[in-house]
Amino acid sequence: MSKEKRLGRGLSALFESEIEEDQVQEKPLKGEMIENISVDQLNPGQYQPRKRFDEESLQELADSIIEQGLMQPIIVRKSENNFEIIAGERRWRAAKLAKLETIPVIVREINDRTASVIALIENMQRVDLSSIEEAEGIKKMIDEFGMTHEEASDAVGKSRSAITNLLRLLQLTDFVKEKLISGDIDMGHARALIPLSTDQQNMVCQKIINEKLSVRKVEDLIQFGITNIKNKKLIKDNNKNSDIQILQKEITDKLGFPVMIENKNNNSGLIKIKYRNLDELDILLNKLKLNQS
Repeated sequence: MSKEKRLGRGLSALFESEIEEDQVQEKPLKGEMIENISVDQLNPGQYQPRKRFDEESLQELADSIIEQGLMQPIIVRKSENNFEIIAGERRWRAAKLAKLETIPVIVREINDRTASVIALIENMQRVDLSSIEEAEGIKKMIDEFGMTHEEASDAVGKSRSAITNLLRLLQLTDFVKEKLISGDIDMGHARALIPLSTDQQNMVCQKIINEKLSVRKVEDLIQFGITNIKNKKLIKDNNKNSDIQILQKEITDKLGFPVMIENKNNNSGLIKIKYRNLDELDILLNKLKLNQS
């Protein structure tokens, strides 16, 4: 394989030799042949990072296989009685949906370390891998192979900041991760929840789903809704009565800035006005007639 066609510096560093790196290729190497093996003789790979296979996407691939056949062989290695899939599990699943009895494979002698790397590479390069699965795959690269964030970014073709942001998603609770993977919340919601405690993450996540909150609404809720910094207790809208809510909306509409009124039991309280930068602060001060400069 020419240097131009070889993998990037980060990925190449994962392999102990160019022979190992060659085994990533999903086409026959010198001396290899494509064999047809029964789909029932194939088992999912033990290093598969993908936890979900979208049924609609699989059916689309199955329909394509019915029309055109399976164009690309999958890579397998021998296990005790059958074969373990190293790369191409999605194609194998689609082939089963298409009722194929046999599929083309390349049988290779691959050790566990190389099998793990190949599985990571194949899935990292696919656009339908969820952000959580991608983050877990990157963390596995870093932990198992001692990669730096810079090497990981080179390996998967993402910036260092993108790698860091993906890894931060692993601070989410399992409940929130599941809702992100399923599409009940989006990436913006998830990022907003990261600084919260476990209980808060789950509580706000459920509130997002129940009330279909926008990312902006969630950011406002988190900024204005946590009053006890020590205990980080999420207040439940401060038991606002209808008059307070109406007044809050009127002030928000009048100023053009998000306003929250916190009414305490003794009828004292706070009015909070949110601005995002100094330019917005200047506009707000002008509206309040407080900018004398």
